[in-house]
Amino acid sequence: MTVSATKNERINLRLKQSAKNLIERAATFEGKTVSSFILSSALASAEKTIHEHESIQLNEQDAQRFFDALAKPVRFNKKLTEALVEHDRRVDSK
Repeated sequence: MTVSATKNERINLRLKQSAKNLIERAATFEGKTVSSFILSSALASAEKTIHEHESIQLNEQDAQRFFDALAKPVRFNKKLTEALVEHDRRVDSK
């Protein structure tokens, strides 16, 4: 017996007739319902956006500097200690 998650979330949007026609036409080309087309397109766009904001691409020189910085032990000075205290004050980590 397979148990599947229930779809219970909804997003509504208003759009111009021309935009609706364009989406319906594209969905038809892909053999999808309008809802399925919108969902797959939105998910692909969301994944791309998240990737762009959560990843960093460095050139070789910057990558080497980054790895060199990671390899060096941290020396706690007054500024670093103050920054960590300020971070703890401002950020609610889960």
